[in-house]
Amino acid sequence: MSWGTELWDQFDNLEKHTQWGIDVLEKYIKFVKERTEIELSYAKQLRNLSKKYQPKKNSKEEEEYRYTSTRAFLATLNEMNDYAGQHEVISENMTSLITAELTRYVQELKQERKSHFHDGRKAQQHIETCWKQLEASKRRFERDCKEADRAQQYFEKMDADINVTKADVEKARQQAQLRHQMAEDSKAEYSSTLQKFNSEQHEHYYTHIPNIFQKIQEMEERRIVRIGESMKTFAEVDRQVIPIIGKCLDEITKAAESVDHKNDSQMVIEAFKSGFEPPGDVDFEDFTQPMKRTVSESSLSNSRGDGKSEPKFGSKSKGKLWPFIKKNKLMSLLTSPHQPPPPPPASPSAVPNGPQSPKQQKEPLSHRFNEFMTSKPKIHCFRSLKRGGAGPEDFSNLPPEQRRKKLQQKVDELNRDIQKEMDSRDALTKMKDVYIKNPQMGDAASVDHRLAELGQNIEKLRLEVQKFEGWLAEVEGRLPARSEQSRRQSGVYEAQNASGVNSCAQDRESSPDGSYTEEQSQETEMKVPATDFDDEFDDEEPLPTIGTCKALYTFEGQNEGTISVAEGEMLYVIEEDKGDGWTRIRRNEDEEGYVPTSYVEVYLDKNAKDVHKPLQKISE
Repeated sequence: MSWGTELWDQFDNLEKHTQWGIDVLEKYIKFVKERTEIELSYAKQLRNLSKKYQPKKNSKEEEEYRYTSTRAFLATLNEMNDYAGQHEVISENMTSLITAELTRYVQELKQERKSHFHDGRKAQQHIETCWKQLEASKRRFERDCKEADRAQQYFEKMDADINVTKADVEKARQQAQLRHQMAEDSKAEYSSTLQKFNSEQHEHYYTHIPNIFQKIQEMEERRIVRIGESMKTFAEVDRQVIPIIGKCLDEITKAAESVDHKNDSQMVIEAFKSGFEPPGDVDFEDFTQPMKRTVSESSLSNSRGDGKSEPKFGSKSKGKLWPFIKKNKLMSLLTSPHQPPPPPPASPSAVPNGPQSPKQQKEPLSHRFNEFMTSKPKIHCFRSLKRGGAGPEDFSNLPPEQRRKKLQQKVDELNRDIQKEMDSRDALTKMKDVYIKNPQMGDAASVDHRLAELGQNIEKLRLEVQKFEGWLAEVEGRLPARSEQSRRQSGVYEAQNASGVNSCAQDRESSPDGSYTEEQSQETEMKVPATDFDDEFDDEEPLPTIGTCKALYTFEGQNEGTISVAEGEMLYVIEEDKGDGWTRIRRNEDEEGYVPTSYVEVYLDKNAKDVHKPLQKISE
């Protein structure tokens, strides 16, 4: 099977067919190129998807990835990133092994095809030239034969005519012989040209054209083989990354199998465990006795003097509920509102010489601590109440278990900082030794200042470590669960705690801004035995009444810690204005809070600071 013998007369069709083959190859190249673009786009989208769901650094999301389920999700994101990388490899290999190679091959194929068809056209032009020469020789032979025949007929006519001279006859005979000779020469030339044409034609159709068509056939077959190999490479490029993609999928499966629900549940406990004990039983309140409905000041005083455990603010049963239901109420009792009091309304009934709202706002919380903390030892637990800024340095605003974890993290962080500073100091010491041995390399005295700074930094960090380790030791001493015996012994510690807590309160009061230093609180902590956190709000006693007051205006207490009063209402005063513009009052044993000092007229009874007197309703 050869195109040269079978398609010897299909030169034009072969030219069209080979051009179609090149178009097919270029179309396949375009297909592969678009496939590589799709792979790149897919890989880019996968990477963006993986990046989108990666946890942000130094954010809350990063802390959430400590659970096994979220770690498995993070591993999935990382494997998807590698998965995207394999699609990039597919794109790169297809570009280099298929697109680039075929593009170069197409250029070579076009040049080869052009050369073969140029040789074919040249052979056709040659055979056509030979045919034209044959035709010209044939026409010339035909013309000479006709002219020789006419000359012979003219000679015979002249020879038969008796009137023609002998010279004319001789001339006609010579002309006839000349034409005859020319005819013979034309015949010989025609015969020679014919033989030459037949030879050229045979060689053209049996040698030149078959050879050219054979080369064209081989060229086309190479193109077909090449496109088949490219399709095979197309599949092999995908097949090469399948093992790696399989490993990515295996890693995702492995990460999914590593999800441990029990471990995650335990981590939730470690993350949110407060260290508190559940609240105790609530005491039964017998409302059938008339004295339980409204407690007078004298009854409150007697209950305190007799040591009866009536369900008041500081009763043990109610105090143990504060982490769940009493916290907001307790905070409202401890803190005055964190904003300046409103000015009194413009009214002719206002007292001209009455107390005015203060010009500047002072921090009210520190003034509220003194009297509350002196009622029962509280160590330094109230530092958990924020003063409008960041949490305290010792993390005392956190539950015990969380506080221990934070303190441990802080100690570890400080130890790492100390190690870094010590490494820097060692490096500078070695540099100094080198400078001493080789003065030309540098001045040894130039690093002394930096060494001194590093020494100071290390000393400061060590002091910080000691401070946080002290707090950590204090917390770790409180964390073990209390037994019934330790609960019974809690009363023994109360007397010992009183002096330490009172000194803590005095330190706070002595500060100009109502704050206190951590050194003072730390010193107090060392003096006071550790007690359990859940007992620090037990047995609270209400503050004593120091006078009465009359509401000059109606005040709607909408903020936390305030109390609503009606104009003309008489109430007890339990705490004077500390300079922040608020006065603490009480309506009954369950209702107390702050009102603007300028809204009430205060009547202090210095002789009855610690004695509750019955309050009579004064009509206007």
